[in-house]
Amino acid sequence: MRKEFWRNFDFWLYGDVVILCVFGIVMIQSALAGNLEVSVNSQILYVGIGLVLIMVLTLIDYHYLESLANLMYFGIIILLFALRIFGEATFGSARWLDLGFVSIQPSEFAKTILIIRLAKYFSDNWNNKHDMRWIMKSFLLTFGIVLFVLLQPNLSTSIVLMVLWFSMLWVSKVEMKYLMILGIVGMVFLIILTVWIFVSPDTVPFIQGYQLGRLQTFFSDSTDETARYGDKYNVDQAVISLGSGKLFGQGYGNGTQVQLRFLKVRHTDFIFSALGQEFGFVGTIVVILLLLFVVLRCLRAARLAPDMFGALICYGVATLFFFQMVVNIGVNLQVLPVTGLTLPFVSYGGSSTLALTVAIGLVESVAARQEKKEEIV
Repeated sequence: MRKEFWRNFDFWLYGDVVILCVFGIVMIQSALAGNLEVSVNSQILYVGIGLVLIMVLTLIDYHYLESLANLMYFGIIILLFALRIFGEATFGSARWLDLGFVSIQPSEFAKTILIIRLAKYFSDNWNNKHDMRWIMKSFLLTFGIVLFVLLQPNLSTSIVLMVLWFSMLWVSKVEMKYLMILGIVGMVFLIILTVWIFVSPDTVPFIQGYQLGRLQTFFSDSTDETARYGDKYNVDQAVISLGSGKLFGQGYGNGTQVQLRFLKVRHTDFIFSALGQEFGFVGTIVVILLLLFVVLRCLRAARLAPDMFGALICYGVATLFFFQMVVNIGVNLQVLPVTGLTLPFVSYGGSSTLALTVAIGLVESVAARQEKKEEIV
């Protein structure tokens, strides 16, 4: 039995995650460029814990999560609410909860917990009529977490949570007419919000001044010199870093914008630009392919899952990785506003690393219990 169990373990997925984590540590070490305030040792520790977590979660039957889904759901809401009282503010947003021995970012774990809760809801109600009432119940479940994330405020994570909801709703075979209605409502909301931001930015709720600045900077004229040396400075440096890397890069530890610290937050939000300068176009393509491979293995696990609950968990995790990857790279390429989302397993961040390894552990748990008749697929 134990041999059969490990035979279904997705070693390709695990190996890919290990490669990304190791490369991330190597890249972070270079990107720090002598910054003594941050140490790569903490990232090594979190990666080590995360890789062990994947193995532990693989051994735990993911079906146990169905009975714990509500407990985890309300638990994360309590943690997010606690941020309003005890949260540590950074850049105008209270996102970190200091537990004494470690600081965690609950919103990172909220993504995985929402996936589990929505997977339970959709699988439990699979045979019910997929009408607007059915949809709205799932929306309220999602908004229960989104509201407290918005209060931090953390707009980027709120968007991720809404994307997770919509993607899992989509794979749950909702009729096209309902998806079109939701799409139209979403577009109208975005138009109203965009107009509101530019007409009366000070009255927009749940959005801080620095977030408005990011949006206004993104839509500003690139020839505006005041923008170029203001909020837009680091975005310009990111594009310069990527462009100067050319085909094969300037070499590890030799990136001028990185090592001379012209590029800011280069070990977190803009690590893709840092690796682009040091490893070039070829290096960025390799990393993108490694990340896409994670997504494809998650989709494979969803296809081979023994039940809908497991399949939906894997679909949700695949969406999470793909969306964060696309947004982070889009920000570095200056085609999206700065969001603060990390590049999975490559960017520096303990909470992000642990939360993503937990998500991979759940996928491995599903993969290890795939139906025997489908193992040859």
